[in-house]
Amino acid sequence: MAKFLILVTSPHYDSDSAKSSYEFAKAAIEQNHEVLGIFFYQSGVSHANQFNAPLSDEPSASSLWQELATRYKVNLLVCATAASRRGIADKEEAKRMTFNGDNLSEHFTMSGLTEFSALSTQATRVVQF
Repeated sequence: MAKFLILVTSPHYDSDSAKSSYEFAKAAIEQNHEVLGIFFYQSGVSHANQFNAPLSDEPSASSLWQELATRYKVNLLVCATAASRRGIADKEEAKRMTFNGDNLSEHFTMSGLTEFSALSTQATRVVQF
């Protein structure tokens, strides 16, 4: 049984990478591998924006991740620095930046490269999308 850490750097609107990362994570869990977490970095933080508006015939990336987190108790970790640069904020950051509201989707947690580094030492495989 492998221990995976999944790194998502592709934006949510890149349908092939977004879909592939979600399907990989789900398949790994269903094959009884352990997924230590999904870490969203660089443009991948766009998956965590609750204001994403996919086309009517496309699934919502953040909704798919939320379903995965709820169903399988997977941690969805978002690089706080990359998110801040792309206008994504949780309640604390929105308050600190005096934004009118936050836009971090439910089940996503602000994190950092320190946590990514710690998880990568526990993982037997790190897979990037």
